[in-house]
Amino acid sequence: METKRTDRIFRVTNAVRGRQEMSRGVLSLRFNQDHGCFTCATETGLKIYNVEPLTQKLTLGQDVVGSIASAEMLFRSNLVAMVGGGTSPKYDEKAALIWDDTAKKVVMDVSFNQPVVSIKLKYDRLIVVLRNQIHVFSFPNNPTLLHSFDTRDNPKGLCDVSPFGQVIAFPGRKCGSVQIADLETTQPGQSTSPITISAHQGELAYITVNQQGTLLATASKKGTLIRVFDTTTKKLVVELRRGADPATLYCITFSHDSSFLCASSDKGTIHIFAVKDTSLNRRSTFKKMGFLGTYVESQWGLASFTVAAECACICAFGPGHSVIAVCVDGTFHKYVFTTDGNCNREAYDVYLDIGDDFE
Repeated sequence: METKRTDRIFRVTNAVRGRQEMSRGVLSLRFNQDHGCFTCATETGLKIYNVEPLTQKLTLGQDVVGSIASAEMLFRSNLVAMVGGGTSPKYDEKAALIWDDTAKKVVMDVSFNQPVVSIKLKYDRLIVVLRNQIHVFSFPNNPTLLHSFDTRDNPKGLCDVSPFGQVIAFPGRKCGSVQIADLETTQPGQSTSPITISAHQGELAYITVNQQGTLLATASKKGTLIRVFDTTTKKLVVELRRGADPATLYCITFSHDSSFLCASSDKGTIHIFAVKDTSLNRRSTFKKMGFLGTYVESQWGLASFTVAAECACICAFGPGHSVIAVCVDGTFHKYVFTTDGNCNREAYDVYLDIGDDFE
């Protein structure tokens, strides 16, 4: 009996990669730095899509690059960072690759003695994440190792870097802590001491910084709270409640002007929070457990919408008050929200079918 296409999905972890189910072979999804495009790494190669309008921009088949574990596009340039993986890799999982689509070939190959878990790009930096180290290289000409940071065991490759600032954030050595460093000071032979923020008591599930690098958002594996910190003062700016029940966070993203934040989880709900004008968030009072039994106020999202439950997805802000969700089942969702809490669907599509039509 023919398997339904919608039943072939790929469940993944926070980095939108990992747990395999019935699938069309999607291994990871990632927006580029301006959220105008997203990469789709699959068992059969790499695809890149434009968001507005939703169109396929690039296909690199299995015969060209093999199966790809993860990829990141550098803004809207011809450069794409890739890591081999999956069931039919052409490239070693221990190498960070740069594909130049103008030259139609891999133009950089930086190898390590262990698998590359994640890779991040800036116009002047290449960041490679291993299980317990993060390496920062100059980029793109003659990559030189500028600095290495030791981390707590980091199997999910948690790390984020500000596209228009010089801030990089990654797990600290203590459970639940985040280290923040200034890439501008990471020069060869120069010692740098990252700032450490004790963000959670439990293990980290997600780390993200805003476009300018002034704000850091974190969540633990419990997945009930999202905490936003000032990266300079280390002070907690706001605490946002995703829900009361534990959940696996797949993605947290700031809007371009840092006014809002969106988050996705295995509950199938995309939550939208206000960060600057927190009076827009819904509020409720919880009794805090403990000897004193004090009451604390929680800020809930101002709006939300749903996608398929337990179907991992990435989310980001589009033009105006819109939020885009791209899921590993091949679906594309666009919703427009208002500051009074309304949220309406503006677009729905199956991006993998667009690729099929293109091919």
